[in-house]
Amino acid sequence: MINSEPKIVVIGGGTGLSVLLKGLKKYTSELTAIVTVSDDGGSSGRLRAELGVLPPGDIRNCLVALAETETLMDKVFQHRFRHESSLQGHNLGNLLLVALTEITGDFVSAIREVSRVLAVRGRVLPATLEHVTLGASMDDNSIIYGETAIRRYNSRIRQLFLTPECLPIPETLQAITDADAIIIGPGSLYTSIIPNLLVNGVADAIARSNAVTFYISNIMTELGETDGFDAADHLRVIVEHIGQQLIDFVIVNTGAIDEPRLSRYREEQAIPVSSSRDEIGAMGIKVIEGDLVSDDRVAWHDSEKLAYMIMKTLHG
Repeated sequence: MINSEPKIVVIGGGTGLSVLLKGLKKYTSELTAIVTVSDDGGSSGRLRAELGVLPPGDIRNCLVALAETETLMDKVFQHRFRHESSLQGHNLGNLLLVALTEITGDFVSAIREVSRVLAVRGRVLPATLEHVTLGASMDDNSIIYGETAIRRYNSRIRQLFLTPECLPIPETLQAITDADAIIIGPGSLYTSIIPNLLVNGVADAIARSNAVTFYISNIMTELGETDGFDAADHLRVIVEHIGQQLIDFVIVNTGAIDEPRLSRYREEQAIPVSSSRDEIGAMGIKVIEGDLVSDDRVAWHDSEKLAYMIMKTLHG
């Protein structure tokens, strides 16, 4: 029987992870978010290139998502400078995390201090403290380095790798060991999900854990990453990269998406991800389907619907 406040580890990055955390924090404070640190775009990428720091953007988004209340400090951490200057495009929360890293001496301590300020419900950990670059071998036999360059390169991704090889922090492995549930996704398959699983020891720790494991399928395909993919294709790519099947349940959206949103996504060459229930079942994985679409202008997961579906599954 799962505890009333289950220990949940979520693994990923990008917007999808913060959406999930907003819903889960209403059910448990025993949350650990393990977040990718291979981002090299936007404010995070500039700070990484100029100061040699770990990219703070996804970490910041997760901290704000786990904040107890919507306060002025939350808005401060998400503020982005717009006026033309050397600060243009930078996010204040990113700068504060970099400053606190210098003051405290390490990134994890900086995250801990921000967590106190925001009254974070749970904790956020970087996938690794090592400065890694995401690399990819492509179908045209090119080798491309950097998350942004991989997204933009006009060829299908064949295989990802991290350089140099890296280790997770001990807290990550302990959280996975102690977890009642481990949730992978939602998020960009190749640039938010798989990089975490390529950190040495993470996939093996998940395999050894007694936790119930979920994969949350994206609602829409993503241009340059998962063109034409169904949910089973996402799972096959994960298995190909880590060499083992770790998932007990796949959560797939079957809710309708209105035509205005579909039309907008078609312009981006994106389509809804189909559940491919039979194929997933043949992999020994159970499929959970439901209407998970938010009422937002984009086809994102609804945080409350998604969290409720996970908790309902955990409590049987």
